[in-house]
Amino acid sequence: MKRLALAAILAALCTPAMAGPIERACLGSDRPGVSRGLCGCIQHAADLTLTQGDQKQAARFFRDPHQAQVIRQSDRRSDAAFWERYKRFGATAEAFCG
Repeated sequence: MKRLALAAILAALCTPAMAGPIERACLGSDRPGVSRGLCGCIQHAADLTLTQGDQKQAARFFRDPHQAQVIRQSDRRSDAAFWERYKRFGATAEAFCG
């Protein structure tokens, strides 16, 4: 019984450190409805559709949403390519996490 309790405590303590950049940003946001389950689901969608670099860039949007608009309106090809991947991520997250 003590082992099970210890394992549960360790799992709870280790989860945030093991979370991806999108999940951490989501959990740290002040948006209504934020939960570990929802943020984990969104991270899963990110893992399926975005590179690690893309995830780090997208996570910044939680802190500064205006940066998403800057990227979306950019004339750079790399930003346009990122935005297409980001839109695919958004559609995937919406379908999975609804």
